[in-house]
Amino acid sequence: MLKTAAELTAMRPAGRFVAGVLSSLRDVAKVGTTLQELDDHAHRMIDAAGAHSVYLGYHPSFGAIPYPGVLCTSVNDAALHGLPSPYVLADGDVLSIDFAAQVQGWVADSAITFQVGTTTPEATALIETTERALEAGIAAAKVGGRMGDISAAIGDVGHRAGYGISTDFGGHGVGRTMHEDPHVPNDGRRRSGMKLQAGLVIAIEPWFMAGGDGYVIDDDGWTIRSADGSLAAHFEHTVALTKDGPLVLTSRD
Repeated sequence: MLKTAAELTAMRPAGRFVAGVLSSLRDVAKVGTTLQELDDHAHRMIDAAGAHSVYLGYHPSFGAIPYPGVLCTSVNDAALHGLPSPYVLADGDVLSIDFAAQVQGWVADSAITFQVGTTTPEATALIETTERALEAGIAAAKVGGRMGDISAAIGDVGHRAGYGISTDFGGHGVGRTMHEDPHVPNDGRRRSGMKLQAGLVIAIEPWFMAGGDGYVIDDDGWTIRSADGSLAAHFEHTVALTKDGPLVLTSRD
């Protein structure tokens, strides 16, 4: 699962592409836009770049159908894996967009959450806290540390805010395919788990719910929602561990 310095360099174009698509989607997603229009926009960018979607047609054991789009677009109480649809974004909707693609044989994976139109204090606090948890997880991704350091850093931010946290779905290794070992839980104990080594590339992806930590899955077999109907938020970056510190391959700066 460890990548060489040359392989990390080869992964950079995928990271830049994924970051660029998410930045473009952030600009396109307005009140009145449909989730399907967002998916179509990303699909056009994939085709124009000669990239490859790793979502479209993906069919793990839990999916009721092969995944029908190139984005996961989750709205309000939907936290993860929301399907593209004719749903029209309304003022105040909380939208999470998760996007991964393969470029020149390497994959990058990233996610953002933002409120469409008018913002509210409740949603702003949830979104900012979840993004702060991502930053804390990245800061803890240091060579010589342990996986539990990353998990605990994420979990501490969420627990302090009183948000619901589930470890059933979390981060993962990234490389030639979207999901590689190891699993990166969003809560855990420091100084536990596998030792972090240079060359490890992982997607760090906290997702918090404003209420409890329970979730339900829609009949489509994909969309994960908070069990109590509370808002959810999701952030993700693909991060390479180096001797000089964590390198965010999907940085949008």
